[in-house]
This record gives sequence, C-alpha cells and structure tokens, in this order.
Amino acid sequence: MSTSLSRRPVWLLPTLAGYRSAWLGRDVLAGLSAGAVVVPQAMAYATIANLPVQVGLYTCIVPMLVYAVLGGSRAMSVSTTSTIATLTATTMVSVGVAAGSDDAIGSLMMLTLLVGVILLVARVFSLGSLVENISGATALGVQIGVGATVAVGQLPKLLGETANASGEGFFGTIIAAVEALDSADPATVVLSAGSILVLAVLKVFAPRVPGALIVVVAGILLVAFTPLGESGVELIAPVPSGLPVPGLPDPAHLAALIPGALAIAVMALLESAAVARGIRLATEPQIDSNQELLATGAANFAGAFFTTLPAAGGFSQSAVNQGAGAKTQVAGLVTVVLAVLVALFLGPVLSLLPQATLAAMVFVAVIALIDIRKLVRWAAISRRDFGIALTVAIVGLTAGLLAAVAVGVVLTLILVLREVNTPKLDIGERRGGALAIHLGRGLYTANALPNERAIIAVATSQEDPLTAVVLDVERLDMVTITVLDALADLDRELQQHDIALHLARLPEPAARIARRTDWFQALDAAGRVHPSVESALAAASVPY
Repeated sequence: MSTSLSRRPVWLLPTLAGYRSAWLGRDVLAGLSAGAVVVPQAMAYATIANLPVQVGLYTCIVPMLVYAVLGGSRAMSVSTTSTIATLTATTMVSVGVAAGSDDAIGSLMMLTLLVGVILLVARVFSLGSLVENISGATALGVQIGVGATVAVGQLPKLLGETANASGEGFFGTIIAAVEALDSADPATVVLSAGSILVLAVLKVFAPRVPGALIVVVAGILLVAFTPLGESGVELIAPVPSGLPVPGLPDPAHLAALIPGALAIAVMALLESAAVARGIRLATEPQIDSNQELLATGAANFAGAFFTTLPAAGGFSQSAVNQGAGAKTQVAGLVTVVLAVLVALFLGPVLSLLPQATLAAMVFVAVIALIDIRKLVRWAAISRRDFGIALTVAIVGLTAGLLAAVAVGVVLTLILVLREVNTPKLDIGERRGGALAIHLGRGLYTANALPNERAIIAVATSQEDPLTAVVLDVERLDMVTITVLDALADLDRELQQHDIALHLARLPEPAARIARRTDWFQALDAAGRVHPSVESALAAASVPY
C-alpha cells in the first residue's frame, strides 16, 4: 500500500500518506460512530431548507466521498451544516423557488454546482488565505442569526400546529407560531419535549453517545409499536429506497442564485477551515487552505449532479469522528458506505420517523450556535468585534442571512483596510539636520496619501528644524503611479519647508518602474537615492 501511495499526486489521498494497517480498526469504528451522527443530522438539516430528507442522506455520500479523496484534514467529516442548510433555504426563497415545486430540486442542484465552481475558481487563484480574512466576529454574528432563525422556524413542527404558523422572517415566525398555539397537538409537544431533553442531556453528560441516532430510533419505534402514529403526530414524507440518480442542474434561476452561492461558498470555506484547524492534532500536517478549497469545491461540484445540499465540514460529526480515533479519511469512506446501506435498505423504516423528532434535532443543534457567552466575553475584550458580531446578528434576524453575510464581509473589509491604511512610521536615527523615517508598512495606492501627510507632520513638528528626511522604503517592492505621484508630492511639500527628501533601500523592481518618471530621474541625479539608510544619513547630514 505504501509503495502505490508514494506514487500518487500530492493532492490525491493526502491523508493516506504513511498509512499503517494498525489504523484500520480505529478508522472503521470512527466512521461508524460519525455516521450514526451525520446521517440523521443531515436528514434533519434537509428539512431546514424544506427539502426531502433523502437529499440530506445523499449529501452524506457523494460530497463525503470526494472530500475523502482530496481533503487534507484527517478527521473532518463533510456533509452539510445548519448554517449552510439555512443559507440554502434563504437563497431558494429569495429567488422564488417554492418548497416541493417541480423546479426546487433542479434549482438546488444548480446552487450546489455554483458553490462548487466558486470554490474551484478561488482555488485556481489561490484565494484560500484571502477568504480566511473574514473575521471571527462576522462568523459569530452569522451563527447567531442562523441559530435564532432556524430555532424559531422549528416551532410549528415542534408544537404540531395545524393552523398556518408560517411567518416572514424571525419575528414574523414567532408571532405566527404564537397565534397558532390553539392548534398545537399535545402528543407532538410531548414527543418534541422528550426528544429535546434526551439530546440535551446526552450532549452535556455523554457527548460521545450518538444522541441523534438514539432519538431517531426511539421515534421510529414509537410510531411502529404504539398508537403514536394515529394520535396526530405528523411523519416525514416517504423516503424512497435507492441511491441518488444522476441529473442535470436547472439553469432557469442561474443569475438569481449567484449571490446566495457566493455567501454559501464563503461560509463553507470558513466552517471547513475552522473545523479542520480546530480538530487538527499537533502531530498532523498543517491545514492548507488552498487544498481545502480544491477538496470542498470538488465535493460540491460532484454532489450537484446527485441532488445534494451544498457541503462543508461539520463540527459535531467531525468531533465524534476524531473522538472515536479516526486516523485518516478512511473513516470518511466508512461513513459513506454506511450512508449507502441506509439509502438502499432503510427507506421504508425512515419513513416512520416523526417530523417532530427531526425538528428537535435541528433545534438542539442550532441553539448551540447562539453563543451568548462568547458574545458577552467579546464585549468585555473588544467592543469592535462585539459590535460587528451584534450588527451582523441583528441584520440576519431582520433582513435575512444573505444580507448578514454581505454586511459582515463589508464590515470586515472596511476594518482591515482601515487598519492597514493607518500609517505606521518608525522614527529612526537623527544625524545633524537629517532624520531617518522607516515605513512600518508598505506604500500602495490606498495608503499613499495618509503616509504622505503623516511624514510631513513628523518632519515639520521637530523642535530643531530638519534639513533632510531619509525615507526608508525597503518595503516598497512594487510601485503604482499613485504611489510615485504621492512621493513626488511629498518631495515638493518638504521642499517648501526647506527639507530635502532622500530615499533609501528602494528595491530594484520598484526602482525599475520609478526610473521611468522625470521626478525620480531628477532625484537620482541629485544624489538623493541611496543603497542604505547609513549612506543616506551620511549624505543628507552634509550641508549642500
């Protein structure tokens, strides 16, 4: 095995490098354990997007198989997540695709395909690290918005309400659910409460026990062997037996699906990267963001043709996978086999599952996303991060999750640009009337003017007047016309104060471009371009 693996491309089966036969038993156990969590959980998440439960089941097969072949995380389990499922539902609604309509499945396939294409294009341009610049505050805000929105959306199913309990948005759904309380079904309420209690207790006191599997089995047994199914408890739609049939995405809503696909792609990479890094052991290789882009993008691209939800790494099943001793993605392949067996043979059994049981699983899973403790902690540490998270969460609850992701990305970008564009000047040695100033950050189009103003302010505020400023431009690897114009303008401004500008340590790539300008040629001819700060100070401190 090791010989054949050594000949494979580095991007293929990366987690199987150096595989040992002693790991196989752990991988099999871990794959079965993760499958006990991820299969029922993915089915439940499909209902968030108002899709048939088998769509969630199919998401445990094709995307997970592709990630096992290409992914770099040894223990991450890839299917779908509550965040991704909710963004999928939001996107489908925003383009006018009604649940259960003829074009719902085709549009879902196109959405998943777009997510895959976006991630693969990002891989081509090596944008993995760029996407990771999205702040943790943005992710937390989206998570809170997702958790609250989805939790409230489960209320009608948890209560078994027969009256119309659907509303527009977070607050509308709460109002509608309260107004429909008179139609709540007592048996459904008891089943929901019991399922939530079991899931919560096991999560706290026995986190390694597959609570999702237990409540699914219990719900099916209650329907099969008690009068529960005849008491008004609603069951899920019949689950067909068999594997997903290949198909083609429907391009009818292509343009309208793109904004949602972008948001889902960003969140898929963020979640996958966070999970992969969070469960990585110190002895395992570092996670390569671009490798994850390839694996996650390919998983979504392939899954699109087999009716799957957009896929990403899920924390709960990945934690179970790792906790059970997963050593490589062989565990993921075992989970795929388990999902295939369920799809082939357990469709009629799964059809006995109460809708309230799935709703309880979703409710418990998404409530964990509303991390108020972290929000309070951030408020005490960083008001800026707290403000971003709170703003994104509020936008998510009022204007929708797609808007929340967009606001979060924009806020992050603004803050990053603000931080990077803030001048950082290190005042160096003064020799006579010459003062050395080091640029703590490089010069580029967006921060050229702020740096010019800051340098002038330093040069003109000295108690002893300066005759020269030596500007250390070592970080100026590449220059734009805007940067060159700013430097020329700085030279003119300093001359008005009888201060000469000297440049030191200008990298050759930047110097080649600068020599094309008349200003730089004149500066160089005047002996004010130097190979080092020392030589610049020596020349600048000599009176002209």
